Amino acid sequence: MMRLFNYCDSRYLLMRHLKTTHHPDTPIEFVNDTNNVMLTRRAARAIVLQGQKILMLYTARYHDYSLPGGGVDDHEDIEQGLVRELSEETGARDIRNINEFGLYEEYRPWARNGANLMHMLSYCYTCEIEQELGDTQFEQHEINNGMKPVWMDIDQAIQHNLDTIANSDKKGLSIERETFLLKLIQQELL
Repeated sequence: MMRLFNYCDSRYLLMRHLKTTHHPDTPIEFVNDTNNVMLTRRAARAIVLQGQKILMLYTARYHDYSLPGGGVDDHEDIEQGLVRELSEETGARDIRNINEFGLYEEYRPWARNGANLMHMLSYCYTCEIEQELGDTQFEQHEINNGMKPVWMDIDQAIQHNLDTIANSDKKGLSIERETFLLKLIQQELL
């Protein structure tokens, strides 16, 4: 198998492993097939809590809640990407006390950049921010999808996502990851 890697720093290999998932079209046999070309993508996800409330991104297109965060650029380390993404997507300021929570790993179909498989590494961190959010700097596709930052009761966010998983035909691929992470955050941090 040919692997296309973004920048990788070995210190992130020591982060606590939370879970590995495979999309139904990417079983382990498919991942191990030497004819596949796999792109590895790094992402940073922020866990920001205030009491029972958690900072989330609501996406109207998929009718779901997700943790703020996204792809880490090749020139960034994970924490730099976390700060940039959190600031852009929520308007968060004074991002501080960044601590590792864990790594969520996914294998998905992919059809870009010459690859047919994506290995997504989501590095999750807890952090603190100023309570008041500033202006967002969404990318065009995020605007088109109807993204907006919200402080949400974590129990309501979990239930909402579970309802979307059960009832929506337009749910995105990421909702299972986000719901797993929300349940784990609720269990371990609240």
